[in-house]
Amino acid sequence: MSDTSNARSGGDRVAVIGLGSMGAGMARSLLRAGFAVAGFDVNPAAVRMFEDGGGTGASSPAAAAAEASAVISVVLNAAQTEAVLFGDGGCAAAMPEGSVFISSATMAPSAARDLAARLGDFGVHYLDAPISGGAQRAAEGALTILASGPPAAMAAAETVLAAMAAKVFRLGEEVGTAAGLKIVNQLLAGVHIAVACEAMAFANAHHLDLATVYDVIKNSAGNSWMFENRVPHILDHDYTPRSATDIFVKDLGIVLDIARADRIPVPLASTALQSFLMTSAAGMGREDDASVFRLYERIRGSRGDETAALRPNDH
Repeated sequence: MSDTSNARSGGDRVAVIGLGSMGAGMARSLLRAGFAVAGFDVNPAAVRMFEDGGGTGASSPAAAAAEASAVISVVLNAAQTEAVLFGDGGCAAAMPEGSVFISSATMAPSAARDLAARLGDFGVHYLDAPISGGAQRAAEGALTILASGPPAAMAAAETVLAAMAAKVFRLGEEVGTAAGLKIVNQLLAGVHIAVACEAMAFANAHHLDLATVYDVIKNSAGNSWMFENRVPHILDHDYTPRSATDIFVKDLGIVLDIARADRIPVPLASTALQSFLMTSAAGMGREDDASVFRLYERIRGSRGDETAALRPNDH
């Protein structure tokens, strides 16, 4: 793995921590925009792939962040973000004073505020900046980014955000605002995926042609972005993880943790979480979240075979 000493310094240098499907696409977008990009991931294969695409691999978050004007953290949750910042080889102490840490993990607003306060002791800005749009839009530099934080943090991140996003919602100066709005989005997204899969399983049980169901619903009032995006995975029998089932186990779990603490009833989110949990427990946690459809088919006993389950006339 190469070190980061040959990358340009100053405003042209950024770091991406977490080179999974989202982070890798964001890093490629930054490279296309002319930034020198250093990247780190706990998976060495992801770092090698990043290097093959023109990036500079790093051996730790700290090594990636040295001399970078901005660090984008694309990890799962608050605990992983804390480790990226303050754990062994964490980047907080390595980041130049006045640089900005752009946090894209889904987390509770209170966690974002705590991390921002701790990072402030290092003279580094924190931008609360969760993302939406999926791996394809990340690779295209066409994400939606929800951003909140002090004006100095926003200004320091401006050119980096522009390289990764088609739309940036600037939500004010308070860290935690963007995190809270992302939780609302994930509540809706999780419920919409679960109910789309349920509806398709219901249609399949009634011997309807699923391609026709998809075409009709996407042009009708029952459509949603998630229905239109996920049902093709079902029709194509393709459960390659664009967004894995376990992502919504995590994100809806955060929704329920917040709801329980704040005494907010969320019965639909709770039911959707159970659908993802059951799908994960059935061995599909790392597969596409449209696998909730396969769970319904297995419960219903459609030959135990998702391909057969998509041939309604054979039932």
